[in-house]
Amino acid sequence: MTAADRMSEIASASEELRADLDEAAEPGRNPARKPTSWLLTIFMLISVGYFLVPLFWLVVASTKSNADLFSTFGLWFADFNLFENIRTVLTFQDGVFISWAINSAIYAVVSAVGAAFLSTAAGYAFAKYQFPGKAALFAITLGAIMIPAAALTVPTYLLFARAGLTDTYWAIILPSLATPFGVFLMRVYAADAVDSALIEAARVDGVGELRIFFTVALRLLLPGSVTVLLFSLVATWNNYFLPLIMLNSEEKFPLTVGLALWQSTAAGGSGSRALFSTIITGSLLSIVPLVIAFLFLQRYWQSGLASGGVKT
Repeated sequence: MTAADRMSEIASASEELRADLDEAAEPGRNPARKPTSWLLTIFMLISVGYFLVPLFWLVVASTKSNADLFSTFGLWFADFNLFENIRTVLTFQDGVFISWAINSAIYAVVSAVGAAFLSTAAGYAFAKYQFPGKAALFAITLGAIMIPAAALTVPTYLLFARAGLTDTYWAIILPSLATPFGVFLMRVYAADAVDSALIEAARVDGVGELRIFFTVALRLLLPGSVTVLLFSLVATWNNYFLPLIMLNSEEKFPLTVGLALWQSTAAGGSGSRALFSTIITGSLLSIVPLVIAFLFLQRYWQSGLASGGVKT
C-alpha cells in the first residue's frame, strides 16, 4: 500500500468518526442519554409539583368564601373574595392578627440578626484562630446540630422559668440566637473567604483583632452571614413549639401560635366553622414577609453560594 493510499484511508476514517460524533452531539440523538434525560425531567416535574401544589391550593383557598371553601373544587377558583377575606383577617378580634404579625417580626428579625452575627464571629474564630480546646468545642458544636430542637424545649423552659423570663420576648429571642449549624456553616465559609495573609498584613500594620474582624473579615463574610440570617429568619418565624410553651399572654403570641389558636377554636364547634377561610387567608399573609425577605436578600445569598463554590 502506497503512502497516498494510506493517507486516503486515514482521511476516510476521520470523516466517518467526525460524522458519528456530530450525530451523537445532536439533541435527542444519543440513545444512551435519552432515558436518563426523561427520568430526570419527570423527577424534576414531580418535585416541583410536590412543593408548588400546596402553595397553589393556599392561594386558591384564600380567594374563596367560607361556603365556597367546602362546596367547590379545591384546586380551582370560585367567587373572588380575597380582599374581603384579608379585611376580615385584619379586623377579626380587634385586629389581633396585626399584633401577632408584629410579634413574629420582632422575634424573627432580632433573632436572625443576632444569630447571624454570633455565628459569623464564632465561625471566624474557629477558622482563623488556634486556642486550647478548639477541636473539642467544634466537635460539641457539630454534635449539637444532631439534637432536635424539640428535645431542648422543656429544659429551656425550666431554665427560663427559674430565671423569671417566661412569657417575655426574651424567652423566644435568646434560645433562637444559638444556631450550631450556622456556626458550622460560617466556619467552613470563613476558612476560604478570609485570606490568612490579609489578616497577617493587618496585624503587621498594628491593627487590633476586633478591628480586623469588623473592618476586614466581616465584609468578606457578609454573603455567608446573610445565608445564616435567612435560615434563622425562617426558623424563628415558623417556630411553633417554643413560643407555645414559653408564652401565656395572647398579645405576645407569634403568628404560628395565634393561627393555631384560631384553628382550635374553629375545630371546637360548628358555630366557629366560618373561621376556616379566615385562618387560610391568615396563613397566606403569614408567608408574604418571608417571600419579600428572600427577594431582597437573594443577591447576597447567590453571591455567597457562588464565591463559596470557587476555591482560589
